[in-house]
Amino acid sequence: MVTSVITPAVLARVSGIGPYFAVTTGARPVGGGFRPLAELYGDSDVLAECLRVVSGRLGTDQPRVAASTLHLGTASRLWSIALACAALTGRVPDLGTDRLWWRLPASGPLDLWLPDPREVDEEPLPALHHTVAVQNLAPWAEAVRRVSGVSPHTLGGNAASALIGAHRVLLAREPHAPYAAVPLVRGLLDRPPLAGTGTCRTATPDGPLAFRRRNCCLYYRVPGAGTCGDCVLNPKEKTS
Repeated sequence: MVTSVITPAVLARVSGIGPYFAVTTGARPVGGGFRPLAELYGDSDVLAECLRVVSGRLGTDQPRVAASTLHLGTASRLWSIALACAALTGRVPDLGTDRLWWRLPASGPLDLWLPDPREVDEEPLPALHHTVAVQNLAPWAEAVRRVSGVSPHTLGGNAASALIGAHRVLLAREPHAPYAAVPLVRGLLDRPPLAGTGTCRTATPDGPLAFRRRNCCLYYRVPGAGTCGDCVLNPKEKTS
């Protein structure tokens, strides 16, 4: 029997990188309220209620703004956990929707609970694509589009922006991780649903990627908010 390298200890280290990397393992967390992630994707009433709460927190009466914000934040959670495991261990956790649980906390991104960690039996790049893009982002985008009408182009841009944000935090907090994250990110940006969502460049081969998406996540419509760093609405940088 092959022993998994994605252990609770590894996920505890991943969780320490930052709030978007946090995932609880083992026994049901204190406070309860967790539901299977498949329910968030498959039950329109559950998602609609979640969006109602998010709208109130953001202070917006625009459902598409709340939906895009929740979509982007959830994509960031998934990419962060999976990519950090790949960089630290060379393996990717199985984040299947029947194995990962969620709840909406009082503030911040979704809480995630993975009771029994296990790995995807593939190399890191296809494993990342399968467990995040195929198992999660595809049904997640469909659910958000169905309930709120957010454009598929916006959701694709969100997925790419979330990956870019995850890898930048990872490189800053774990600069000496044994497995390179940037080639994985580049490979993912060449595959659906991320392909064609923006342009990226880097100053050095292993340095963090600078990304400019081809659309906007709509967050600027939240009262008091501005545009994100990779937003298409920002002025283009001048080149010499």
